[in-house]
Amino acid sequence: MKSMTVEVNPEVIKWLRESSGWRIEEVSKRLGTSSETVLDFEAGKRSPTLTQLSEMSKSFKRPIASFFLPKPKQDKPLPKDYRFIPNKTGIFDKKTILAIRRSRSLQSISRDLSVNIRYETETKAEKAKLSEDPDSIARKYRELFSLSSEKQRKFKDAYKLFGYLRDVLEDSNVLVFQFSMPIEDARGFALADESPSIVVINSKDSIEARLFTLMHEFGHILLGETVIDIPDESLVNRDSIERWCNTFSASFLLPKQSAEELFKEYQGRLVETETLNSLSRKYKVSKAVLLVKMLELNYISRQEFDNVLARYVPKEGEKKTKEKKKKIGVTSDQRCLSEMGNKFVSLVANNFDKDFITYSDALSYLSIKSKNFDKVLVKARK
Repeated sequence: MKSMTVEVNPEVIKWLRESSGWRIEEVSKRLGTSSETVLDFEAGKRSPTLTQLSEMSKSFKRPIASFFLPKPKQDKPLPKDYRFIPNKTGIFDKKTILAIRRSRSLQSISRDLSVNIRYETETKAEKAKLSEDPDSIARKYRELFSLSSEKQRKFKDAYKLFGYLRDVLEDSNVLVFQFSMPIEDARGFALADESPSIVVINSKDSIEARLFTLMHEFGHILLGETVIDIPDESLVNRDSIERWCNTFSASFLLPKQSAEELFKEYQGRLVETETLNSLSRKYKVSKAVLLVKMLELNYISRQEFDNVLARYVPKEGEKKTKEKKKKIGVTSDQRCLSEMGNKFVSLVANNFDKDFITYSDALSYLSIKSKNFDKVLVKARK
């Protein structure tokens, strides 16, 4: 039976395609038709079938009802692009665009849920200026977050430190989400233009890299910046804002005084694999952060830095193997809490308990099935 054609606003089709990061030829391939046909849809010369709309709905990750809007919605602008990828300024992978869109939706939902139960949404962290010393700001926030060197060393691993910092940030009304994106496209982004402020970390990254990105993006929140970037502690960035956030993150995770004490203790064998592994485990920071600090404090030369860093750049095949290992053994409730964080799940739980939202709403906000609902709420309730 042939699917019937449907009258929709051609401008809406074009808007949904472009805002989802799909090219004409990709859509035509998915629909099993020609590029000319898709162009005709967007020009109003031809109407799509209901089957084609359904396929575009699934591809664009949009409800089919969105195709029946009278006109395109006014999307918020994408975060400022600080990735500095040649020929890709403002051009993002579809998964990255979906992560941004999803985060914007969760930001709005968080705000509404907070209003319902009279929670504050404004970030409690005091704003910083680019003219301020990032090392001093990092010291200030280590004190505010009660993170002494001794406490940092006592965490079992980098995951525990990440969890601690995430909870502290969320207590300061900076929600932290973890979504999957291509690492080469983005490691994280910050949304500081509305409350609550949002930090999004790429869940495909190593935990040490996620820690660095977490504090880097918090630096952007402090500066009031809505940006998307690829924080890399081992690169000298030409942009002053990215440099500031890199320095802030590195200084927060490994303060100068702690670094000096460590490096003096291990002087003469700093770049040995065993030493770097030991220091990385002790302070839960990446080898790159350690090497950058060694270079900054003149414990190693630039040539030593480059040579040693090259040992820790994973090959493509190694990356994929690590990613597959991470996915094994993660339950749906664990995935939900990892992605959404305790604060957001608690907001949903409290609103559900007080009958401000329905059971269906709660499942939708958390992107979980009913069988996992109780498990997630029990783990996240505060």
